[in-house]
Amino acid sequence: MTTFVFGHKSPDTDSTGSPLIWEWFLNHTGTDASAKLLGEPNTEAAFMLERWNLAKPEIIDNVADGQPCVIVDTNNPAELPANINGADVQGIIDHHKLVGGLETAGPIDITIRPLACTATIMHDLMGKHAGCMPENIKGAMLSCILSDTLEFRSPTTTDTDRALAEKLAGELGINIAEYASELFAAKSDVSAFSAAELLRMDSKEYEVEGVKFRVSVLETTSPKMVLDRTAEIMEAMPAVAGEDKVNEVLLFVVDILNEEATMLIPNDLSKRVAEKSFGANVTGNTVVLPGIMSRKKQIIPSLKV
Repeated sequence: MTTFVFGHKSPDTDSTGSPLIWEWFLNHTGTDASAKLLGEPNTEAAFMLERWNLAKPEIIDNVADGQPCVIVDTNNPAELPANINGADVQGIIDHHKLVGGLETAGPIDITIRPLACTATIMHDLMGKHAGCMPENIKGAMLSCILSDTLEFRSPTTTDTDRALAEKLAGELGINIAEYASELFAAKSDVSAFSAAELLRMDSKEYEVEGVKFRVSVLETTSPKMVLDRTAEIMEAMPAVAGEDKVNEVLLFVVDILNEEATMLIPNDLSKRVAEKSFGANVTGNTVVLPGIMSRKKQIIPSLKV
């Protein structure tokens, strides 16, 4: 059977590009593989696909019993198909903390490393085969790294991520600053999306002391485009929380250029979270959190209720 390769729901650039990268590697080394997505890619990921002439993977909403698959860029069952424990999970490649809850039919290969990007880990796992990557796969890998590191601004960035990005950019003849600006411009154009779509666009479910959150992040070079819609977005939050079976939606609008996040404060619970988690002084329906750039390293580990 063909091995499916997919990342998390609400696919960003890394969860769109890394399945394609690993699909190429598995096929290159003799395993029939097919990249899949668990939702529509965000605007930045869609730009990457077009820029590097990569076909958008098929979108699936579940997996059949016994379906061979490799999970990338997550290990959280809440971000995966409902029947993931019925599938034949053969490997996990990730850079997030271990959540637990996945069940496999037998021993599998798991690689979880404290790097900024799944694609960086994949490059190392490929060994000598990395030298055979075609240009479009190199372009996807570079895009994933620049996206996840916010062009090396994110505190998750490691020397390994930076060195690989610089190597790939050199091989592709790409100016990193110029290409990152193109990526971030694509990511920032969210005018066509509804408030509910914005809240789910780049989000992860996370539980703190029995309280379930959808932690949403919008990384942008144009925060005003999102913050001008604050009232509309906050009005949509209760419905999104109810539909997604969480207690609260938390939204952080990350200003890539000014290296800060603005958190929306629609109610007392979100106000308490902001004050207890980040030491914020909340006086209105938004609060600026200087230096907050990373959900993985700064937001989720800090959450308190």
